[in-house]
Amino acid sequence: MESTRLSQWLKLNLLVFVLVLLKAEAAYVPISYVHNAVIKGAVCLDGSPPAYHFDKGFGTGINSWLVQFEGGGWCNNITTCLGRKMNRLGSSKQMAKQIAFSGILNNRRLFNPDFYNWNRIKVRYCDGSSFTGDVEIVNPVTKLHFRGARVFNAVMEELLAKGMKNAKNAIISGCSAGGLTSILHCDRFRALLPQGAKVKCLSDAGYFINARDVSGTQHIEQFFSQVVTTHGSANNLPRSCTSRLNPKLCFFPQYVVSQITTPIFFVNAAYDSWQIKNILAPGVADPHGHWHSCKMDINNCSSNQLDLMQGFRTEFLRALTVLGNSPSKGMFIDSCYAHCQTEMQETWFRSDSPLLAKTTIAKAVADWFYERRLFHQIDCPYPCNPSCHNRVFEPQDNPEKNVSTKGTSGASAIKLSFPKLSNKAQWIELLCIRTGGILLTLVILVIL
Repeated sequence: MESTRLSQWLKLNLLVFVLVLLKAEAAYVPISYVHNAVIKGAVCLDGSPPAYHFDKGFGTGINSWLVQFEGGGWCNNITTCLGRKMNRLGSSKQMAKQIAFSGILNNRRLFNPDFYNWNRIKVRYCDGSSFTGDVEIVNPVTKLHFRGARVFNAVMEELLAKGMKNAKNAIISGCSAGGLTSILHCDRFRALLPQGAKVKCLSDAGYFINARDVSGTQHIEQFFSQVVTTHGSANNLPRSCTSRLNPKLCFFPQYVVSQITTPIFFVNAAYDSWQIKNILAPGVADPHGHWHSCKMDINNCSSNQLDLMQGFRTEFLRALTVLGNSPSKGMFIDSCYAHCQTEMQETWFRSDSPLLAKTTIAKAVADWFYERRLFHQIDCPYPCNPSCHNRVFEPQDNPEKNVSTKGTSGASAIKLSFPKLSNKAQWIELLCIRTGGILLTLVILVIL
């Protein structure tokens, strides 16, 4: 009898726990269109207006702003840009009317302790150039608009008018191609805000390096050069770089970051899964598909492939040395096979999130932003970190797909491998964060 009551009590408490966490799931935020940008020519590839999602700040965060730029690769020529024109990466007409805000965008203190009540904005990506393009002429046949830099300016103007001009704290951030955006526009963003505001930049998985692929070809340098040429990006890249180097090189952070004057933090995997798939071993350098299984799951890599990946890590860390030891430049460089770690709750802030120096990404970024302590940590080589959440790609997610059409920020096509969770509560937490209400309802029914 006593054991039955205890069992019922445990079930009731577990149910309450599930319901509390369900309530704390990521909020869905509606889309806003910058309609008045069209007259300025600040438009997506297809000529549609720019768009963003805005969750207003509250309480102590009312004058703090986090502007997060969406990722999604790049298009490097007319053909690949036409391919994007008909989907969400080239047209706001194709974008979801609302999206979930999680990780660094989450509005719950439980999941985002330091930024939950800020004004949080997700700027949608539809220009294919990390918001750097500006070509005046529109081809009457393709009707492609290369206007990424104008889109950046138009969205900033609207946010400033909505209160960002009074910001006391501000961060420009982004994932993947959005992470590159936060690097290339870091100082420009700072110049828009009040002089007395605390303004910093955060790049997640945006530190793309200029490295040769497994065939010895500089594939990514050629690709970025084509992006810069197609979009007319040269005039919108940091002049501190273009005044010294060929503009095509100024798409690579390693040639830009030493000249950035605004404080900036880098979150990146040393074995960035996108870079392994598209810089180290792109399909054009692996015609027989020897790398296919390895790129899908790092556990499938041969010893020779792992050696080459260790060499890539060495090159990546060498590209970071230009940052020096400046206290204004922080970093969280883990040894996970991952790409984009700030927007997913699992990797941003949770009981089993990746750790460096016993610190989550969320705490490292916040400590650095609020100057509670410096954070400049580089992980030991793979597979030394048991807290890693390594990406495992589904069969339908073709790793040989061209980098120009490959989306880089969506999590729908991937799953993560997790460390063993120590108790039922952690599994329930995992379900609450990663699944919708239907599965949770089934869990609750099983409990009852």
